[in-house]
Amino acid sequence: MSRVLLRSLVAVVLVAAAALVGWRVLGPAEVLSPASAAYPDPVSSGPGVTGRTNMAPLIVDGRLRVYAGKRQVRADSPVDAKSVNTARWSLRRWPARVVGVVASGPTVITRWSDGELIAIDGRTGREAWRVGTDLPAPAAEGHRTGASIVWAPVGLYVGDGAVLVAGGGRLVAYEVASGAQRWAADVPCADGFTTLGGQFFCSSGGYSLSSGAALTPYPVGPFVPVACEVGRSGCAGLRDKGGQGYLADGPALRRVPSLDKTDATVIDGRVVSVPPGVQALGVSRGRLVTLTADRHLRIDGGPDFPLAVGTEALTWKPGLSQVTDDYVAIERLDEDSADGYFTVDTVIIASIR
Repeated sequence: MSRVLLRSLVAVVLVAAAALVGWRVLGPAEVLSPASAAYPDPVSSGPGVTGRTNMAPLIVDGRLRVYAGKRQVRADSPVDAKSVNTARWSLRRWPARVVGVVASGPTVITRWSDGELIAIDGRTGREAWRVGTDLPAPAAEGHRTGASIVWAPVGLYVGDGAVLVAGGGRLVAYEVASGAQRWAADVPCADGFTTLGGQFFCSSGGYSLSSGAALTPYPVGPFVPVACEVGRSGCAGLRDKGGQGYLADGPALRRVPSLDKTDATVIDGRVVSVPPGVQALGVSRGRLVTLTADRHLRIDGGPDFPLAVGTEALTWKPGLSQVTDDYVAIERLDEDSADGYFTVDTVIIASIR
């Protein structure tokens, strides 16, 4: 009888131990590893390719590269490093997944599948603030590079000192500086973008970034954003449902017929035509940055060089990209490869200083 009792007791202990181990391994967890070194100074490389990475970096404040894995956000530096470096700081969570990353100045705002919005001070890697949004997160898939998470996050935008989160027919604005809620509104669309003039537009109409108030009368959507700073944030113009172009860099839209052309873009409030045979990537310090058919990076009035390292072929197709004042990062695709990417280190980074 005592042996049976002993065996039962041992079994209970083993089950409890297994449950404890399982909880520690599989239960919710979070690890924030802040930076141990001083915030790096901006680097000033001459024009040309500086490196390649296997993941897409969100270039932040001209000093950091921020990457999004499935359950981790991490940063390295310098921006012109030849490859991915040891992380300066990182945030890892389980089982939540990263669904979007944006930045405003040195503040990096991360959105997670469990509804958490966590801001990190990019200078220190420490948490600046967090809020539980209670909004359903999109089913984001960054694939191998995470490019869509950092360069085109769904339902996550910045503008006018706020970060906007969309989901479940709601749009909520939080202060980048503190995480305090600025406003919330019923907005039945999540396919929007912010403008340099302080508005948010989506298929249902326009809204003020300062108050959330609906803007009327306004053109009829759906809208196409033009000349955005990163992804669908900070756009300088738009086209309405009828293809009519408007500048969006002021408190009110300005109708500009020359922006009706699909090959037109905006530079410092001016509408310019993109030269034939090239793809507009963005604007840097008032210069149009384009990609040629033979995969050369061309800066208006400046350098022109191939986007390749060594003897790499120039047969890739462009994916998502980011253009900053001093750098361009672009995802290189290959539809004939097994995973759709050109190489293992398929993101190429170039200085355009």
